[in-house]
Amino acid sequence: MADKKRFTSSRKLDHLRICAEEAVESGDAGFGDVRLVHNALPECDMRKIDLSTRFLGHTLSSPLFVSAMTGGHPGTKDANARFARIAERFGLGMGVGSQRAALENPALADTFSVVRDEAPHAFLVANLGAVQLRDHGVAWAEQAIEMIGANAIAIHLNFLQEAIQPEGDLSATGCIAAIAALCEETKTPVIVKETGCGISREVARQCWSAGAAAIDIGGWGGTSWAAVESFRANRKDAQGRALRTLGEDFAGWGIPTVVSLAEVAGTGSPVIASGGVRSGIDMAKCLALGADLCGMALPLLKPALESDDALAARVETIHRALVASMFLCGAARIRDMRRVRLFITGRTRQMMDDGNPA
Repeated sequence: MADKKRFTSSRKLDHLRICAEEAVESGDAGFGDVRLVHNALPECDMRKIDLSTRFLGHTLSSPLFVSAMTGGHPGTKDANARFARIAERFGLGMGVGSQRAALENPALADTFSVVRDEAPHAFLVANLGAVQLRDHGVAWAEQAIEMIGANAIAIHLNFLQEAIQPEGDLSATGCIAAIAALCEETKTPVIVKETGCGISREVARQCWSAGAAAIDIGGWGGTSWAAVESFRANRKDAQGRALRTLGEDFAGWGIPTVVSLAEVAGTGSPVIASGGVRSGIDMAKCLALGADLCGMALPLLKPALESDDALAARVETIHRALVASMFLCGAARIRDMRRVRLFITGRTRQMMDDGNPA
């Protein structure tokens, strides 16, 4: 058991290093196929555009959500602290990485709890895998929530990653029942979150029926966990080479973010759009497509590893582009973006049409 705990923790540091140093993005999220209709007479003051929004009963200063990235190893604590300080400073929501390592080894809890220390007023989201929820029950979810004083908990779905990891859990049986049980028993809102392969309308309906308070689509087109795991694979033995090849083969697997967002937003709300969201313009497109928040991870990671100032500068750049996009659409408030007209073309349009047969 001790070896398993150490392995879970070291894997978290591996993931952080690989995401920071390697080419782990794969595919096209679809934002290039989305064009917002320009409003030549916007009739609003760009200086007065309001980015504040409501999500799960909380007022946030911006729809930018710092997506789950890290925690669970001593070497990840500083990064989580920096993300939290930025969330507090800008009034953003923030999610932590999977808390499994700290639940297995409480000595690692401070790599997560630091976020509440640094962000006493922020909207924080705990994080637990669907498999761990199934295997350990609601008690583990409640511990994860308590660990960071969370306002919500994300139950993440990462079955592509599990399929490629040498230590992956290959059974998904019972996970929807476990999510339904958690939604029934906890007072904390439950967010169901994909991790890079997208959520279809069919799965979204299952999640809403189970009692989910929100869905984070985690679409294809951003960080590929298949690619991350292929970098982790040991190329010196046959199993490692096979897993590396498997990861490379499945780097193209999933539902592009724009397609997933269109499918899920049509089934219910609220929805977090994540997966390849790289700019304030991408955020504006997500909001027009029905998203409530827009999650970013990789674009914030490298500046976070540099300094607080570098991370703050990146957030300010993203916000400036979002404000300018809203101004050029004639949207003075976030909710006005729902009324903005847009065109969807190319492969994204084809996928959406093929998925909605007449």
